[in-house]
Amino acid sequence: MPVEKTSARAKRAEMDFGKKIIFTLLGILVAYAIVLLGTMIRNNLKAYAFIGRGDRSEHTLLIEAEAKVTAVPDVAVVNMVVIAKGATVAEAQKQSTGVMNTLTEKLKTLGVNESDIQTTNYNVYPKIKYSPTEGEQADGYEVNQTVTVKIRNLAKAGEVLALAGTVGVNSVGGVTFTIDDPEVYRSQARSLALTKALEKAKQLSAALGVRVVGVVSYSEYQPGDGGPVAYGRGGMGGDAVGFGAPSIAAGTNDVVMHVTVAYEIQ
Repeated sequence: MPVEKTSARAKRAEMDFGKKIIFTLLGILVAYAIVLLGTMIRNNLKAYAFIGRGDRSEHTLLIEAEAKVTAVPDVAVVNMVVIAKGATVAEAQKQSTGVMNTLTEKLKTLGVNESDIQTTNYNVYPKIKYSPTEGEQADGYEVNQTVTVKIRNLAKAGEVLALAGTVGVNSVGGVTFTIDDPEVYRSQARSLALTKALEKAKQLSAALGVRVVGVVSYSEYQPGDGGPVAYGRGGMGGDAVGFGAPSIAAGTNDVVMHVTVAYEIQ
């Protein structure tokens, strides 16, 4: 019996040792499978990030082109200035407000929307006079107020300017003609410029014995995009426009678009 018990114990020990080995191997296999799965997922994510982006050729052709679209302005912008003087601030403000209220009502009768009448400057300051005997002395107050008016009906532009001489406006700034929605013309100029660029790229690639296969980069800008171009008459004072509606010519505006395209070639 002691021998049989010893033999049974040895067998159980061998079985336990075998199980440990099996469990250890299984653990190693599971760990390897996890690492392999992680590597596959990482590689798949990298591949997904670059779908549609094959190996880029380093050969490019840089093309610049420019196109112009001539448009007729549809909005006139004018600045009207009222200068009012008074013995007190309240008196000067009252005079200025009276002129501006009258001007606003007259503009509305000519079809100018109230939203297109904007106060862009309002200053109140004392007037000082100088005498050799008495030196500097206060000489009342002055209110200087400027309103910017957008005229969308250009047929009424002359009549709007003529108001200056009838309501007490002291000066009228230079008339500026602009385009209310310039993006329409920018889009047209852009399309023309891109057509020119592509034609130029085709000609050059044919001459060089290469082939255009795609676009690598694109940029654009508007040359001289520093604001609207002024047309018509400007710098007119109130007395100068009091003899009737002046003739206003809107002229034309050029919308220019410059594009730079880098084409991939093979």
